[in-house]
Formats: sequence, C-alpha cells, structure tokens
Amino acid sequence: MEQAPAQALRHHPAPPQNFIRKYIFSIDHKVIGKQYLGLALLSAFVGMVLSWAMRIHLGWPDASIPLLGKLSPNGAPGGVMTPEYYLSLMTMHGTIMAFFVLTAAPLSGFGNYFLPIQVGAEDMAFPRINMSSFWITFIGFILAALTFVIPDGPPISGWTAYPPLSAVGPDAGPGQGWGQNLWGLSIACFTVASLLGSLNFLATTLDMRTKGMTLSRLPISVWGWFITAALGLLAFAVLLPCALLLILDRLAGTSFYIPGGLVLADRVQPHNGGSPLLFQHLFWFFGHPEVYLIILPAFGIIGHVLPTFIRKPLLGGWKVLTACMMLIALLSLVVWGHHMFVSGMSPYSAMLFSVPTMFITIPSIIAMLIWIFSLYGADIRFSTPALFALGFLSLFISGGIGGFFLAQPSTDSYLHATYFVVGHFHFTMGISAVFAIFAGFYYWFPKMTGRMMDETLGKIHFWASFIGMYGIFMPMHFLGFAGHVRRYSALVDDYLVPLLGTQRFISIAALVVGAVQLLFFFNFIWSYFKGKKAAENPWEATTLEWETTSPPPIDNFGGRRLTVYHGPMEYNVAGSRGDYVMQASPEPAAARAGD
Repeated sequence: MEQAPAQALRHHPAPPQNFIRKYIFSIDHKVIGKQYLGLALLSAFVGMVLSWAMRIHLGWPDASIPLLGKLSPNGAPGGVMTPEYYLSLMTMHGTIMAFFVLTAAPLSGFGNYFLPIQVGAEDMAFPRINMSSFWITFIGFILAALTFVIPDGPPISGWTAYPPLSAVGPDAGPGQGWGQNLWGLSIACFTVASLLGSLNFLATTLDMRTKGMTLSRLPISVWGWFITAALGLLAFAVLLPCALLLILDRLAGTSFYIPGGLVLADRVQPHNGGSPLLFQHLFWFFGHPEVYLIILPAFGIIGHVLPTFIRKPLLGGWKVLTACMMLIALLSLVVWGHHMFVSGMSPYSAMLFSVPTMFITIPSIIAMLIWIFSLYGADIRFSTPALFALGFLSLFISGGIGGFFLAQPSTDSYLHATYFVVGHFHFTMGISAVFAIFAGFYYWFPKMTGRMMDETLGKIHFWASFIGMYGIFMPMHFLGFAGHVRRYSALVDDYLVPLLGTQRFISIAALVVGAVQLLFFFNFIWSYFKGKKAAENPWEATTLEWETTSPPPIDNFGGRRLTVYHGPMEYNVAGSRGDYVMQASPEPAAARAGD
C-alpha cells in the first residue's frame, strides 16, 4: 500500500493580533477559503442581478428599468436596454459566473478551507502564495467590475470574446475600447491566481498528509480538488497566453488574431496575417476543461456529502469514482473541437472530435450510476445538504442528455447558435455546480461557524430552487428546437414572435428563483450570528474535519498530530459505537451491518 509522507509536525506561527493580518492579508488557509467564498457570494449576487435585467428585457423588450438607465445612460437611455447593452450584460454575466463563482467557490473556497484539514495538515504548503492567489483573483474581479463604471461600458463580445470583434478595438462597437481591455486583464489576473492555487493544492495533497493518510484513504472531495488542480495547471497555462495575445493585438499593434483586409467602421483595419481560429483553438483548449474545472470539485463535494446521509459507502468505494474523475479530466483535454463544428472545420476533423466527446459521457454516466445505485437500500437522512446533493444528480443528468445532441456535428450545426446550448450548459456546468456549492455550504457551515443553518428555510430554498431551475432552463431546449437564436436581445423575426410567451414564462421563473436565493442569503447571515449552536459532529461524519473544534483553531487540530486508520466511508459498521467509524479512530471497522 502507498505510504503517506513522513511529514514532521510543523510549528504554526502564532495567531496574528492585528485586524489586517488576521482578516485581510491572512495566510491562514481557513480565512483565505472564507475570503474566496465571500467573493463568490458577492459575484453570484452581481451575476444574478445582471440575469434579472436580461430576463426582464427578453420578456418585455420595451420595459424601462430606471436603475439601469442611471448606471448606463448610453446603454439604457430612459431605462430601456439597447441591443448592444444587452450583449454587454450577457458578457459580464457569463464572465463573472463562470470564473468568479463556479470556479472560485467549489475549488478555491471550499478547497482552501477543507483540503488541509481533511489530509491532516496545519495549513497549505505555501501559505503566502495562497494569500497572493486570492488577492490577484480579487484584483481580477475589480477589473471586471470597473467595466460598468467607465464611459466605454462593458464589452459586447460575450464571455468567449471571439476575435476579430474582441481584438480590433473601439471600431467594433460599444465597450470594445477599454471595456474589452479591462476584461482581458481581468481574465489574465484570474488565470495567474488559478495557476498559483493549483500548485498549492497539488503540493499540499502530495506532501502534507498526516500519518496513515495514504492515497487510498483520501476523501473523495480531496480527490476532486486534486484532480481539478492538475487539470487547471494544463488548462490555465493555455488561457494565459491566449488572453495576453489578445491584449497585445489590442494595445501593441500585433496581429495574432486579426486577419488582413478586415473592414470595420468603413475603414480597413491596420492588421495583417492573424487568425481568429487560433484564438478559438486556444480558448476552447482551456474552455472545455473549464467545464470540468467547475464540475469535478462538485463531483468531489457530492461524493463526500452523499455517503454521510445515506449512511453507507458508495458503490465501488473510492476507486471507481476517482478513476471516473481522472478519466473525465484526461478526455476533457482532447474534445475542445466540438465547440468549433460550425467554424468551417473539416468534416473529418469534426468526426475526430465527436468520438472522444461521446466517450467522455461514459465515465460521467458511471459516476451518476454509482450515486444512484448507492441509494438502493440506504437509510437516507433527508437533511438540506442531502437534498441539494440529490438535486445535483437530477440536474446533471438532465443537462447531460442534451450533450448527446451537441456531440454530433450534424445536429450541432442546427442547434449550436440556439437556446438549446444555453439550456444545456446551464444545466450541466451552471446550476448543477451551484447545487453542489449549496450542498457544501449547508454541510460545512457548522464546521466553519460553529452554528447550524435553519433546516426549514434550507428545505424551502431547495424545493423552490429545484422546481424553478427546471422552469427556467428546460424550456430553453424547446426554444432551441424552434430555432430561437441565442444572444438576440429581442424577437424581431416573424417566426420568433410566437415564442414570446415562453420567454416571459422563463423570465418570471428566473425572477422567482432569484428572489428565493435571497432567502439563502438571509439564512446564511442570520445563522452566522443567531443560528443554533452546532454539535461537534452534527452529521455523524467520518472525515478529519470533524475531529476538531468548530470552527477549527489556527493550526487546525490544536497542536495534535492525528493518525489515520480508516478510509473516509466507514458507515453502517457492525459493532461500532455508532453506525460509523471516524478516520482517526483506532477501533476496528472490519464488517458492516447486513454483510
């Protein structure tokens, strides 16, 4: 059996005494994890407000939104959104949600807080680099937010920022001056921070494990963060030069992405020899792994939370699910071309990308079947974290079915530019990951704060969100089949006019679901200060974070050096003091009830 590293107990520095070092520029991984989660919650609120504005405009194109008119008199004169400003809001909604929420929360937020504790370490391997990673991410968020207050406004190029629209400068339209520059710098900052964070996650997992914490005893959540970090090193290493070359085209007069002879605003652009397709290849080499940079930590969280509430190990233990996550990460590096089926790609190249795109569904399906079949015969405890974990399974499967349509060049050519894609990726990488994030919040909130979130409010939050999400994104698939083109700000074509009722239904559902998320914010804030005191191990879980106080001390275990004796899923154990055995408990866990 592989051995845990013989890591000597490191003396953690004394707790900082001043406010700045304790809460702002802290090197404590738990504070940094909270900072990431706080930034993700702020970003989620901003992204939600942007989506509200877009949905109001799509349902009622002539409606006036007064606050929007004050924010951008040119983009929304009299509060009525222009088509260009709609594209600006769509760009920033996608950017903020994909990077600063869905990537930051499950990996950088929960991962920073809990990975060191779950492997028995005192901190991350490189605490100061960890601190730098957060603040570089924060600078990236500020740069993105500044696009709303500069005269130029946010860019209109979409979160994918395809050249030449994104590369030629102000001639391309509103927001394509300094708005696009700030967007590029924001992505570059986020990328640098992610590379630093990935190195830290890998080093901590490989070199900081406590005695007895072999690779076979790592929690599934740690495997999710570890595999994601390895994938992030490869993916973000491509996105960084991709963004820098875009900035050079815009500011230094280079022509990496801009072809010769391009005419915009009645003048020939002073560039020659570039290729917009080069950007697409670089971006999507990052972009499809980005889907799994979002979903693999979610897999890890669900794989960690679900056994706690079904009171039994997952079918196949840790090995099969971990192998599935590894295979998904590997295959994600060779399927980027399916995003480019309509870019003029050779049919032979399209087929080469289509085949591994279908193959990548196999480990995903196996992972879903593991979770579903593990429910059979389980004594399920339907607490709020369990509900969100089960909701994740439903949403991911629903979204994954749409992937079969988009993996085929013949059907993708019809659906690619439609709302079908919007519904698919929101199901698969958007709200599925959000439900995993909520499962993590409700599950780990007692450990982070020492208090419980309100279960009644949590269950209301779950059911309203679960039903509402289907009300928002399932009809988008039908809009796609009807040929409704995405990124249109209004239904101007005759064949689209009958679809206005569906758009209004989606908008109403989105507004209701958004309002329900305010219930979560209330529950979170109220419980933080007034919530019921949490027991030491309220979920009767097995992993190392429940071996310490809530919240943990600065060195995580109060100077103790834990020894691990068991794996992370020792539930339903016959003869144990409960129906579970903690990882650091020396009591035997040889047999399970019913075996």
